[in-house]
Amino acid sequence: MGEATGRLRKRLTATETDLGVVRQKALVVGTGAGTTCAEDAQASLEELVLLADTAGADAVASELQRRPTPDSATYIGKGKAEEIRELAEALDVDLVIFDDELSPAQQRNLETLFERDVVDRVALILDIFAQHAVSQEGMLQVELAQLRYRLPRLRGRGITLSQQGAGIATRGPGETQLEVDRRRIQRRITKLEHDLVRLGKTRATQRKSRKKSGMKTVALVGYTNAGKSTLLNRLTRADVLVEDRLFSTLDPAIRRLRFSGGTTVLCSDTVGFVRRLPHQLVEAFRSTLEQVAEADLVVHLVDSGSSDIDAQYDAVRMVLREIGADELPSILVFTKSDTTDPETVADLLRSNPESLMLSAKSGDGVAEFTEHLEECLRVQEEVLEIRVPYDRGDLLAALYREGEVLVEVHDEEGTRLRVRLPVSIANRYREIATSVLPG
Repeated sequence: MGEATGRLRKRLTATETDLGVVRQKALVVGTGAGTTCAEDAQASLEELVLLADTAGADAVASELQRRPTPDSATYIGKGKAEEIRELAEALDVDLVIFDDELSPAQQRNLETLFERDVVDRVALILDIFAQHAVSQEGMLQVELAQLRYRLPRLRGRGITLSQQGAGIATRGPGETQLEVDRRRIQRRITKLEHDLVRLGKTRATQRKSRKKSGMKTVALVGYTNAGKSTLLNRLTRADVLVEDRLFSTLDPAIRRLRFSGGTTVLCSDTVGFVRRLPHQLVEAFRSTLEQVAEADLVVHLVDSGSSDIDAQYDAVRMVLREIGADELPSILVFTKSDTTDPETVADLLRSNPESLMLSAKSGDGVAEFTEHLEECLRVQEEVLEIRVPYDRGDLLAALYREGEVLVEVHDEEGTRLRVRLPVSIANRYREIATSVLPG
């Protein structure tokens, strides 16, 4: 009992902030699962170190063991697990973080062997999301994902908490504490799902209202820490939090972006993606990610200075496919050009001739990007010339509400308009248009 209490006291002390004591010390372990080569496995392990830093732990050492298949009991094998135990004791770490998802049995066996907390990649990302969720919907989404993750990992707390046993007043039907916990969590999951459905309807109503206004929407997507929030701040003078950490912003931000020509669009900053983003999070955040699927244009931001650009690009495209947004019109933009060497910049632009390069921090290339963005949105529009009779004030009001009136001339028969409309809306007025021009 004293030994266990000492371990608990050490963990509690290590989790205090700088106002108290120090951050947690962690040992990170990877096996290369889900990767195709040693370089990918090493890159994934380095990303785990950054995730640990964001969560509030300092990775004091890392271990990488390439295995074709995981061990069913300890994931890394009995011999390697013993080596990790000795290293964890020598470094006096508070927890061991694995770069893969562990089964409940594997996590329990490793915690017993290490006598330390064991956290896998999924739990680590969920913890980061829990720290950064601010809005009501974001907090509910994170809690739902955490409960779905924890439900199969519940463990009973012993016979003393059970209503079943041998002796007087213990015979007959009853249930274990484990079953009680499972039922409580399942009830909480059901309530969270209902609450998110309600909030999802509110968000859908807001999206519908924005659609009615005729205002186009642009979604900024990309790998976490690719510079989405910095670019949003640069474009719209927003005040979105910017930090050089993974998942520094979680709740989506929507701001108005006014082009030099006077046109206004809505620009949204979404949650960053990451390799092997936990499925629980994709499901829980589906209502939030729907705004990406309903955007008129997707801007895919990629960190030009990353050593693993292809893997990060593929990770984002995978999530976009999962939410049905991979077929939307998109622009590929490489960011952080101010910190990338010129040869790399030239190679990226040569390999991706339709892409753009910019630095949201310094402003280099932002003006060219804004012009290109406006042009891409104009391609999705048409200019119609329509004659509106004087007794059709309702039609005139609808054209002003749904489009941008460029020219208005009055004659004996009515009002002649030249109006720019989204293609989807222009189709409704095509029959009464006197001419159709490209947007």
